[in-house]
Amino acid sequence: MNITTFTSREINQDIARAKKLSKLGPVFITTRGKPAHVLLCIEDYRRLGGNHYTLIESLSMPGLADIAFEPTKAKVQSSVPDLS
Repeated sequence: MNITTFTSREINQDIARAKKLSKLGPVFITTRGKPAHVLLCIEDYRRLGGNHYTLIESLSMPGLADIAFEPTKAKVQSSVPDLS
């Protein structure tokens, strides 16, 4: 993966080059010498974003009822501490 850095001024002067380079890897855009933004191609953005499911959607996905899952009972034992 190729990482490129542009200053804010450089990005304004040559956005076409930055867009081409974003296909090879992320393009960091700095403001006053500090990273401020990242330019990604859409494929990388979608790959990083993944699927966004809510907990309800994840638990109600088709086929989950067919998964065999028999958890064992947990045995929790407590004792009274000796504070003498």
